[in-house]
Amino acid sequence: MPVEYRTIQEVAGPLMLVRDVQNVTYNELGEIILSNGEKRRCRVLEVDGTNALVQLFESSTGINLFDSKIRFLGRQMELGVSADMLGRVFNGLGRPIDGGPELIPEKRLDVNGIPINPVARQYPEEFIETGISAIDGLNTLVRGQKLPIFSASGLPHAMLAAQIARQAKVRGKDEKFAVVFAAIGITFEEAHFFINSFRETGAIDRSVLFVNLANDPPIERLATPKMALTAAEYLAFDKDMHVLVILTDITNYADALREVSAAKKEVPGRRGYPGYMYTDLATIYERAGRKKGKKGSITMIPILTMPEDDKTHPIPDLTGYITEGQIILSRDLYRKGITPPIDVLPSLSRLKDRGIGKGKTRDDHSDTMNQLFSAYARGKDCKELMVILGESALTETDKLYAKFADEFERQYVSQGYSENRSIEQTLDIGWKLLRILPRSELKRIKVEYLDKYYGEVEGGQD
Repeated sequence: MPVEYRTIQEVAGPLMLVRDVQNVTYNELGEIILSNGEKRRCRVLEVDGTNALVQLFESSTGINLFDSKIRFLGRQMELGVSADMLGRVFNGLGRPIDGGPELIPEKRLDVNGIPINPVARQYPEEFIETGISAIDGLNTLVRGQKLPIFSASGLPHAMLAAQIARQAKVRGKDEKFAVVFAAIGITFEEAHFFINSFRETGAIDRSVLFVNLANDPPIERLATPKMALTAAEYLAFDKDMHVLVILTDITNYADALREVSAAKKEVPGRRGYPGYMYTDLATIYERAGRKKGKKGSITMIPILTMPEDDKTHPIPDLTGYITEGQIILSRDLYRKGITPPIDVLPSLSRLKDRGIGKGKTRDDHSDTMNQLFSAYARGKDCKELMVILGESALTETDKLYAKFADEFERQYVSQGYSENRSIEQTLDIGWKLLRILPRSELKRIKVEYLDKYYGEVEGGQD
């Protein structure tokens, strides 16, 4: 039986100081038992000799120092996992909130996970189709990759996240695919939107949802992504499934980290965030990947809102260092009515070249991708010149590039949140747009692909 202590000395917000403890370890779980028999869970944040600083998962309201007692459970936070998790909705601490029965776990796993040995990692190189042209065609997602979405306040990242969760699949193979969706610090309305969206489309059957609301304690916010990744590791490496993990919103997670750090009176780093935030985020992001000898994989799409639309803010800045690229949403495109408003020029998938080409997507994918990037960049420059110097200052070719940029945004990037395009449809739309330009301008595409695809339809673009 765990030893019970009646030596609670102080309560300050979510923190509690317990004196004269023995054999208590960092991150160990505990239970506070109130005088009325109510139990509240807590976790050890710091051990200093015989003193332990613990943090409550629930509110500290109503705790009486003299009548309450605490016991430490001798284990870290765990999640009971089973194949029956698919189709279920849990809170940030892994408890069912969908009205269904309690899960009967096949086993219990430490939510902190075990880091993947770099030598045991397998390089990501298999295409995942999201059905979204701006991602599949130009910033391709590869199985085992970490590809964050950088959004901003007021932009429709929730719609995009739900669309990816509904549509994503591994092509060409009859392999088991699952989505683990963790909503961190979201409002009740957003939670309602995600759960309904998954249920209406049937995506819930292959999904596990972890929902942490904005009014839940910050300690639960810190546990939510770890719970989600523990479920993903079980499904990927025990059940041989290919798992897509979507985490939204990492900014809420980092703010909870800052709140806990301030409560512990730690020395703050940049913008008040703790100096160890890089390491903390890395412990989350680096749990994605593929292992040698294992059929399953974990692919991760963390979504974060950049405070004040600032890419140099510590959260997007550190995330960019740890992950393999980024998808950036643009406020300007959103104002134009482009949905999803993905700005393809500053976006980047560092592993895209490993996941495209013959046998994976199509042989012309790499060439058309490079040509579309180049033509869109030049088209944007031509439009800026047109604003400054007037249309008369542009050559006829420049005018075609300007027209290409407009049509590219309207037809290629903008597809709404319900259209699911195959990679062949995306590539065909790309060729349709490239026909706006003279063949002589398409210098980044091999002649054999020009002969095969450019000449299929004559004439320009409406």
